[in-house]
Amino acid sequence: MRNVGVRFGGIVALDDVSFEVTRGRIVGLIGPNGAGKTTLFNCLSRLYQCDSGDILFDGSSLLRVSRHRIAELGIGRTFQNLALFRTMSVLDNVMVGRHCRTGSGFFVNSLRLPGVAREEQATLEKAQALIRLLGLGPVADARVADLPFGTQKRVELARALACEPKLLLLDEPASGLNHEEVGVLGKLLGEIRDRLALTVLLVEHHMSLVMSISDRVVALNFGKKIAEGNPAEVQQHPEVIQAYLGGAA
Repeated sequence: MRNVGVRFGGIVALDDVSFEVTRGRIVGLIGPNGAGKTTLFNCLSRLYQCDSGDILFDGSSLLRVSRHRIAELGIGRTFQNLALFRTMSVLDNVMVGRHCRTGSGFFVNSLRLPGVAREEQATLEKAQALIRLLGLGPVADARVADLPFGTQKRVELARALACEPKLLLLDEPASGLNHEEVGVLGKLLGEIRDRLALTVLLVEHHMSLVMSISDRVVALNFGKKIAEGNPAEVQQHPEVIQAYLGGAA
């Protein structure tokens, strides 16, 4: 992120924000409600257009990339509010995430031309491997709508991983989870990062999760970056304490 600014009318959502996410690291992005975290994610995934600054991925600007090519480039994302196909099975939801890695279009698929069956089999095998990795095997054929919230979160994570991302954007993955589920999630994210050689940018309000798995933490408040460093440094930063607890703290 290089001096990124975003305005909505008279509201400044991001104000000259700059930081880097190093390959293979987990970076936590924290801040009170309204700090600009989701806006930043929406800029990274090209849902929002920056008013100023630039966003570089693997050395190239994302601002000239079409929205539909973001997943193809290697950026996967989960959402603060679940965005699953609720009437479809777990397996089908994860297979949808492979769409950007398939080469055959509508015409080729409709005519069942050579290669379609091989591509479908490869997609199925990849989805099944991710389902096993995230412990979703027993519910692979279940409708997403019939599953507990915590399980649905893992389904969305599996779908994001199906596009084989280099960078995984996680928008409040612990939201709505109980204490035990948060602990399991933290361990799972660490294992996924190591096994799949991922880079992760994590937006989260659950501070114990952020501080336990992040290599670095960036703090925002009212659209501005107020702190950056390792978890211990950011926890002790006076502006972060004031943003969360008030000046009296």
